[in-house]
Amino acid sequence: MPAAMNNLKNQARSFDLTGYLNKHQDRINRHLAALLSCGPEPTRLCAAMCHCLMAPGKRLRPVLCMAAAEAAGGSADKAVLQAGCAIEMIHTYSLIHDDLPAMDDDQLRRGRPTCHVAFDEATAILAGDALLTLAFETLAGCAKLDTENAAGILESIDVISKAAGYCGMIEGQMQDMAGEGQGLGLGDLKQMHELKTGALIRASVETGGLLAGADEAGKQALNTYAGHIGLAFQVTDDILNVRGDPGRMGKASGTDTARAKSTYPSLMGIDAARDYAGDLISKALQAIEIFGNKATPLAALAAYIVERDK
Repeated sequence: MPAAMNNLKNQARSFDLTGYLNKHQDRINRHLAALLSCGPEPTRLCAAMCHCLMAPGKRLRPVLCMAAAEAAGGSADKAVLQAGCAIEMIHTYSLIHDDLPAMDDDQLRRGRPTCHVAFDEATAILAGDALLTLAFETLAGCAKLDTENAAGILESIDVISKAAGYCGMIEGQMQDMAGEGQGLGLGDLKQMHELKTGALIRASVETGGLLAGADEAGKQALNTYAGHIGLAFQVTDDILNVRGDPGRMGKASGTDTARAKSTYPSLMGIDAARDYAGDLISKALQAIEIFGNKATPLAALAAYIVERDK
């Protein structure tokens, strides 16, 4: 193992990730609450949006955006925090729609009843639509927080739009639905998850780099890192769907098997899937060696992705 990568792994092991996550999650939650200001007597729509957006969550995507900005020599403040919150809104909207009866028909999400269960199906559709719209309003607001980086903000909006759209996350969800009961091969499974899960994770990391003014080498390193951790995240999700504790995860387990979905454990076996996720993380760490000590939070987050239990 190269010395730089070994050093990065050691730094990640000793890094206080819990403290780092708590600090950034608190900032994200407070900013989300301010952006979605519903008042003491919220409308039914606003209550549904709040029910989902403010449910306990990892906030992984905005945290990755912030950590990427820090690795590239920027700060995790102002426009970076704002953009991260917009990405979390997009992620939450996608979960609301994924949970609908027409799609996965899930009853529990983040330890709470899903939106269509807590409210109704029409309200859930509209709450998802409203969060997606609010996300782009929030992204547009980045221009007021960083008046000297208009080009970076516009490019990040382009990146996020493509990642969330019909050539990214939505196409991935379409492939996921179409693939139920079809016995997908590993190549098709990887392509589907690179779109459904990986696209928005890549956009989160890429946005942090863009808003921090990363150079071309830095952008490439972050993109490579993000591609590997995005796939590792889904492999781990597949494993948790088989072996995870529903009480810890805040959602049901065993649903992939019930829907006859192709997964990494079903195609490779649990042990091989774990090894594959670990290999992806090693490649991710290799990509960010160029940032030195500034990459420690990103390295710790990569390890967390495959070691988490929810």
